Amino acid sequence: MGLVVDILTLPLAPFRGVGWVIDKVIQAAEQEYYDPAPVQEALVTLERAREEGQIDDEEFTRHEEELLRRLEEIRVYQLQRGAQPGL
Repeated sequence: MGLVVDILTLPLAPFRGVGWVIDKVIQAAEQEYYDPAPVQEALVTLERAREEGQIDDEEFTRHEEELLRRLEEIRVYQLQRGAQPGL
C-alpha cells in the first residue's frame, strides 16, 4: 500500500521538498537566533568598554539589562525545547 500511495502522491513531491527546505531554514534561523554565545560575547565586550571608559555606568547598566533579558529569553526557549541551557 505504501508504494501505491507514493506513486499517487508523486506529483506533490516538489511541494514536500520545498516544505522540507523551509523547515530546515527555520531550524537554522532559530538555532542562530537562540545561540547564547554572541550575547555572552557582547556582555564581555560591554564590560571591557566600561573598564576602558568608553561608556559610563548608566549606559553600561542599560545595555547589560537588555543583554541579560536576551539571555533569559534564550534559556527559556532552550528549556521549552528540552535542550540544556548554555549549549
